[in-house]
Order: sequence, then structure tokens, then C-alpha cells
Amino acid sequence: MPRVLLAELAHARSGDKGNTVNIGLFPYREEDYQLIKEQVTAERVREHFRGLVEGEVVRYEVPNIRAFNFVLRGALGGGASRSLRSDNLGKCFGANLLRLYVEKD
Repeated sequence: MPRVLLAELAHARSGDKGNTVNIGLFPYREEDYQLIKEQVTAERVREHFRGLVEGEVVRYEVPNIRAFNFVLRGALGGGASRSLRSDNLGKCFGANLLRLYVEKD
């Protein structure tokens, strides 16, 4: 099975509040919703962000608009005003998630 970047199948929008990151993931095509549902799990996203996310990752499915919302807790080193990271904003996390590889038929 060929591997493709998630960026080829979806776009993302992300942001932060305190020490939590929120990533909305939106497939371009209806037929890719199920593939993303099966492969882009909360566990896989947590592993993708290993070393950055210290807390839980929760995935919410929004099937009526064929989208997903990921909430990553403990993701910003304490939050923007407390972190020593030079670039810790949640906006970067959406682009980072799109670098995840998935298998496509």
C-alpha cells in the first residue's frame, strides 16, 4: 500500500488556549473521511507528537461535516507565557500533523 502525507488528503486548522492545543482536521474528499477515521487515531496523534505533548490526546468525530477535532493537553510547555520553547504556539501543530503518513489504496 502506498503511503501519502496526510496533507494530500486533508487540511488543518489549529490554535491554543493555555497549555492545550486544538487541531481541526478536514478531509478534502468525502471518501477520505473513513480512511482518516481508521488511521489517524488519538493514540497515533499522541505518538506523532511524542516529546511535545505530555498529557492526553482526545479525538472528537464530527461526521455531519466530515471532520475531526483533536485536543492535546499539556502540549505547550505550560502555556505561551510560561514556556521556554522558542516556537510553542498551537498554530504550528496543525501543519505538523499534516506531515503524518497514512496508507492509501
